[in-house]
Amino acid sequence: MDGAADARRVCGTVTVELTGEIGDQDRVVAQVERILSLDVDGRGFPELGRRDPVVGELLQRYPGLRPVLFCSPYEAACWSIIGQRLRITQAAAIKQRLADQLGDRVTVAGQQLTAFPAPQQLRGRALPGLPQVKVERLDAIATAALSGQLDTARLRDLDTDQALEELTRLPGIGPFSAELILARGAGHPDLFPTAERRLHAEIAGAYRLTEPTVARLADVADGWRPYRTWVGLLLRTRREATPTRSAGAAVPIVEPQRAGHLGRRYGSYAHRCSTRLSRASDWGLLVECHPPGVTLGRRCC
Repeated sequence: MDGAADARRVCGTVTVELTGEIGDQDRVVAQVERILSLDVDGRGFPELGRRDPVVGELLQRYPGLRPVLFCSPYEAACWSIIGQRLRITQAAAIKQRLADQLGDRVTVAGQQLTAFPAPQQLRGRALPGLPQVKVERLDAIATAALSGQLDTARLRDLDTDQALEELTRLPGIGPFSAELILARGAGHPDLFPTAERRLHAEIAGAYRLTEPTVARLADVADGWRPYRTWVGLLLRTRREATPTRSAGAAVPIVEPQRAGHLGRRYGSYAHRCSTRLSRASDWGLLVECHPPGVTLGRRCC
């Protein structure tokens, strides 16, 4: 495909404008829907808010907020590797540099942009400026993507525990990064992160739990099914917007052992990479077909 998709929200409708030579229009539409979490039926989400006062308050504060995903599980995995032991700003600069050096160039609304390099563009490259261990891990991620291991549909079809276990076999991917790849790369809507301690503290505070175990927090999150990922996003967003919480007000979490991981925090990324698409009470989706180059309508409210 030698083209681009520009998605915007106008008056409650997400529109996708296709430019250039688009070989598989349906595939592009499906990709945009997945990235904006519009491929998940959210009509039951408001009912969850009516059953659970904590979720209800979050829905009132952030109506229509859904996760915005990485372009692919492959890119999420690469981000996890790039960001190890770096500040987010440093990791973002490296990711952009790789895009500028190796990625495809596209023009969207008159602006030239560069895409993160595809697996075949990244595999086997020297990647100056990155430590050799990260180069080797990125090469392994690219190889896994080309073999189909990081296919979005495949990861979402697997049992959650099996998908996470497979992801942690990849070099440099620990439990935290595996959960990020599955939730924010593949777009799994119903995942409780077992390795994200800041989210755990937020849950404990919201539900007034004293020194809960991770298992106890998981029991609380079971009440959010099938939208555990979405509720987690709302809790992170509130934490980021509350100075005392983001500054480190903590609730002790009792764990059998501390989960090691080599990934980066969801943290402010979850706050920045989210979008308020519509009212929380109506998650309808209008799918229309038009020739390439014409705006496609996606109703989200």
